[in-house]
Amino acid sequence: MNTSAAAGWPCRQWLFCACLLISALAGVSGCASRSGTGPDGSGAEIVTDSDEPTVRKRARIRLELASAYFEQGQTTVALDELKQSLAADPSYSAAYNLRGLIYLRLNDFRFAEESFKKALVIEPQDATVMHNLGWLYCQEARYPLAQQLFEQALAMPQYRERAKTWRAQGLCQVRAGLRADGEQSLLKSYELDAGNPVTAYNLATLLFQRADYARAQFYVRRLNNSELANEESLWLGVKVERRMENRAAMQQLGTQLQKRFPRSTQADAYQRGAFDE
Repeated sequence: MNTSAAAGWPCRQWLFCACLLISALAGVSGCASRSGTGPDGSGAEIVTDSDEPTVRKRARIRLELASAYFEQGQTTVALDELKQSLAADPSYSAAYNLRGLIYLRLNDFRFAEESFKKALVIEPQDATVMHNLGWLYCQEARYPLAQQLFEQALAMPQYRERAKTWRAQGLCQVRAGLRADGEQSLLKSYELDAGNPVTAYNLATLLFQRADYARAQFYVRRLNNSELANEESLWLGVKVERRMENRAAMQQLGTQLQKRFPRSTQADAYQRGAFDE
């Protein structure tokens, strides 16, 4: 599963694409821990081919197929493979986790929550499942529960996806109206993964909205000087430079916006001079 920063950048400002949510699949398609535990925060010993039970091997193969189909957007086929994985081994935590992600993509939050909870019953120290369940709760505006899950995930000493969880927590806090807390969480995420465009964009947006234009400029300029710039980041850059009274920089970004994304709403707004819509 591609969980790189670029993978989720088509998301809009406050929307978190599934590919940015799925830290859990690092332990599915990569199979670093075929028991569903290990490097993600549980501290369990990694299972190797020589001691993997036959039923788990069958379940893992089906899970890898399900993960591949899920990545390709073939949700129904992925779900069918996943059912076969769980039929082979009903105690496979990673399979329940992927099932939760599939139902989350289908906006079936009830089955998604049930799946994540089953995964945590089997592997209660799995930080990636905590992360995903926390983000589900955020979608449902169950903010205290989401915060609790994010904090539990971040407390796992071996958890490797801290930047992802700090980012999710920050976006969730902003949704909950805790903008100052959200800014601090996004800053922590940025410190760990400065190349993630969603973190940079949302952090710059928060700073722009509270008129901290110099700091907003720092983050959005770095983003717009990378290959990950899109119509939203360019438009934010235009507005930041306008506030900073940097007319040349503003016009340069506006030209890029119109050239690269001529049919976007942002290019239209620039053309009309609608900077405060």
